Amino acid sequence: MDTALLEVLVEHHNNGDHAQNGWNSHVYSAVIGNVREKCSVTITKENVSSRYKTFEKHYEAISKMLSQSGFGWDWINNKLSTDSEDVWLKYVAANKKVGHYKNKVIKNWDAITTIYSKDHANGEGVVTGAETVVEPTTEPNEDSPEVPQKTANR
Repeated sequence: MDTALLEVLVEHHNNGDHAQNGWNSHVYSAVIGNVREKCSVTITKENVSSRYKTFEKHYEAISKMLSQSGFGWDWINNKLSTDSEDVWLKYVAANKKVGHYKNKVIKNWDAITTIYSKDHANGEGVVTGAETVVEPTTEPNEDSPEVPQKTANR
C-alpha cells in the first residue's frame, strides 16, 4: 500500500502540487484512487495524512543520521548502515529516540526523500538553449603590445 501511496505523492510533488502547508486537495483523491485500484483497499484522506506524518518522522530522523559521519543507507536491505557499532552507540547515546532505527526496514526510501526534499522543479529561472547563447561582442579587439625579444648575451 505504501508503494501505491508514495507513487502518487512523488508524481504530484514533481508536478509542484505539494504546497508549503500540505498537499493540494486533488492529490488526496488521486492517492485514494490509486491505492484502491492497486491494492483493493479503501482509505480516507485522514489515512493518507497519518501515513504521510509517519514518513515525515522517518525522513527527519534518518536524514539527520545520514548527514553524520559514519552513517550510510543500505539500498539492498532498505535500512541504515553504520561504519561501526561504536558510531551507532555514540549517536543513540546522544539521541535516545532513534534507537529503534538500528535494524528498521524502511522501504521506498528514494520516494520518501523525494517528497520531503526542498529542491524540486518549479519552472522558476528556466531558460531555453537559445537564450543561453552569448552573442559575440562587436567591439574591436585591441592588439596587445609587442613584447620585446630577449637577446642572448655573447
